[in-house]
Formats: sequence, C-alpha cells, structure tokens
Amino acid sequence: MQYIDNIIFFIALVVGFGLFFKSLKEIYRNIQLGKESNRSDQKSKRWETMAKVALGQSKMGKRPIAGFFHVIVYVGFVIINIELLEIIVDGIFGTHRFLASIFGDSLYGAFTATLEILAFLVIIAVVVFFIRRNFYGVKRLTMKELFGWPKHDANWILIIEFALMVAFLTMNSSDWVLQQRQVLAAHGSFPVSSTLLGPIFQNFGDGALIFTERGAWWFHFIGILFFMNYLYYSKHLHIILAFPNTWYANLEPKGKFNNLDSVTAEIKLMMDPNADPYAATPDADPNAVPEKFGASDIFDLKQVQLLNAYSCTECGRCTAVCPANITGKKLSPRKIMMDTRDRIEEVGRNINKNGKFVDDGKKLLDDHIQREEVWACTTCNACVEACPILIDPLSIIIEMRRFLVMEQSAAPQELNQMMSNIENNAAPWQYNQADRLKWASE
Repeated sequence: MQYIDNIIFFIALVVGFGLFFKSLKEIYRNIQLGKESNRSDQKSKRWETMAKVALGQSKMGKRPIAGFFHVIVYVGFVIINIELLEIIVDGIFGTHRFLASIFGDSLYGAFTATLEILAFLVIIAVVVFFIRRNFYGVKRLTMKELFGWPKHDANWILIIEFALMVAFLTMNSSDWVLQQRQVLAAHGSFPVSSTLLGPIFQNFGDGALIFTERGAWWFHFIGILFFMNYLYYSKHLHIILAFPNTWYANLEPKGKFNNLDSVTAEIKLMMDPNADPYAATPDADPNAVPEKFGASDIFDLKQVQLLNAYSCTECGRCTAVCPANITGKKLSPRKIMMDTRDRIEEVGRNINKNGKFVDDGKKLLDDHIQREEVWACTTCNACVEACPILIDPLSIIIEMRRFLVMEQSAAPQELNQMMSNIENNAAPWQYNQADRLKWASE
C-alpha cells in the first residue's frame, strides 16, 4: 500500500501525456489535409527567425506594456514548468525535491528562489490581463468574433494559470514551514511564499501542513496535465505551434504573390515568338484531376496555411490595423483565421466519425467566410506585419479570390469592368488609347 500514490501518479502521467500526444497527432493529420508546402529553403534564416520571433518574442515589443507582461507570463510559465521534471521523478520514485541532489543546496536554492519570483510575476501579469480583457474595454478584445467561447477560453486560461501559480506558492510555503520544523529535509529558498503565505501556515499543525503541501502538489501536477490537454481546444495552442509556424513562415518580400505554374506556362507560351500557335496540343491524361484555381475549402489551401490557423493567438492585432475593418467593413483578418480553424475542426470531426472525409455539403468559402469579407481586403499586408508569430491571413484571402475569379468568374462588377478595360484599352479606364493624353492639352 505504500506505493499506491506512486502507482496513481504514474497512471495519471501516462493518461495525461497519452491524451496530449493523441491530440497532437490529430492536429498533424488535419494539417496534412492541405496541399504540400515547399518551405524548407534558407534553413539558417528560418532557425534565426524562429529564435527571434517565437523564442525571443521580438514582435511583442510594439505594444510595450502588453508585451512586457506577455513576456513575463511566457518566460515564467515555461521556466516554472521545468519543475515538472522534478515532480515527475518525485511522483514516480517517491523522492522529495529530487533536483536538490543534482544541483546542490546553493544552486538549488537559487533555482527555487527564481521560480518563486517568476511565479509571483506571472500572478500579477494574469491579473492585469484579466482586468484589461474584461473591464478596460480594449476594442480588439471586445469584437463580435470573440463573443461566446473565444472570450470564455481566454478567461479560463488566465484563471488556470493563476490557480497553478497559487498552488505552486502554496506547496512551497507549506513545505518551507515543514522544513523549519525539521519534518522535511531543508532544500531550496522560498523568498515569496515564505513571506506571503508563511505566517498563515505557521499556525497549522504538522498534519494539516502535510495535507496542504500534498494537496497543492497534486493540484499543481494534475493542473498541468489538464492545461496541457486543454490546449487542443484553446487559442493557446500557439504556445506549442508558434515555433513551427515561425520556422515555416513566408520569407519572401511582403506583397510578392505566388504565381500559378499552369498560368505561368500559358503566358510564356503566348510570349514565345518561336511558338507555333497552330501546333497540336498533347493529349491530356484522361485520369488526371483537373487543376483547381484558388481555394474554396481547406483541402485547397497549403499545409502552412492550416498551420497558421491552428497557431492563431486571437490577439486581434491584425484586425486592429486592418484599414477595411477600421472603416467599418466586415473583414476581420483574425476572423479569417478563426473561421479557417473552425472548418478544419469540422472536417476533423467528420473524419473521426466516418473514418474518412464524407462530403458534408459545406465549404470554407460561403459557409464560414463570406464573399463580402474576401473582397473588402485591400491587400496592404498590415495584418501580416502586425502578427506577433508571422501568420499570413492575406494568403488565404488571395486564394479564395483566385477561386472566385478563375473558377466562378464571380469578381465584383467593378473589377470585371477594370479587367475588360485593360484588355481593350491597355488601361483601367474606359478611354480609347488615342485619347489618353488629351488631359495634357486641356
């Protein structure tokens, strides 16, 4: 019976990580539904970009106050969870503060003191974020696409992080009092918890302290497993996916659109003076699937675009700088990414239910993203520039526009008229070429 705690711990550990990796496998499968993306060039540049943007949080500084608190939460939460390694060893083998025997008392004391300070800063930061999100009235955090689950999700994440940090300090404080009473071996330094919570726990008996320390320890451990598996349903999946997302980011100059190979080949043939316009075209493969121009559903998008959708933090920085949104248009780049992720998840549930995708009569375009949103975009790239983890909403908008123009001939009347004028008059305006310079003599 003395090993019952270790057995329960091990089972919880295996189940927690098993469910987590199951979710990651499902996300990977869903991303694979898109077309292959050739983003393996310039490897050194990609590693540098990932280190600066994902690890170094370089783009968060554009809003210094929010960026500062975000860095605290990010660094604090990541470093504090290094202690998860110690918890795992202690839980499996029944040891107490295993890392003390590895680090030595001096280094371990500095380590635990650092964790305590970071935990306290994280508590302050998440409280500030909670107040800012719910009571301060930041426009990009109160838009209608955040109504319902997205807003609740953001608040739940802050509450979970607050609870985990409080449990961490409670565990350390009760442990510290037990060490002072020589019930436990003295390891570590606890400047925050001993100051804030120590006086409260000094009044507890040894049995109550042991119960409190073990309860906080288990709460912290189970809380981490819960948080880890909650990520799949949350916008905070970017904690993990920001790294591959920045590695596979588009390194081409902003505003450079990719050309379709089939269209490029057609244009080159038209411009080749040596080409025979009367030459017979080779017979097409009767089994070949006709190429589709643009995208109407997630299957037509590239894998990196689906990764973008999963990585979206829903921070709204893209929408806050979008000129179309600012002037009252329906377009919100953040909503484009959220809708894309919703459609990916919808398809994923379809596959889970049927073993393969069964046509559900729905598409990303029209069922999730409206045409009015697509045509409102000015292609200014402000959303791409603003994103803290290099997501590219514009690329999805462009692919849907391509589909509408090249597959359905469904461009707005103004664009159709402009393209007709270019074809007939070599200019966007409906003037004869011979009259083009008349304005100069007036």
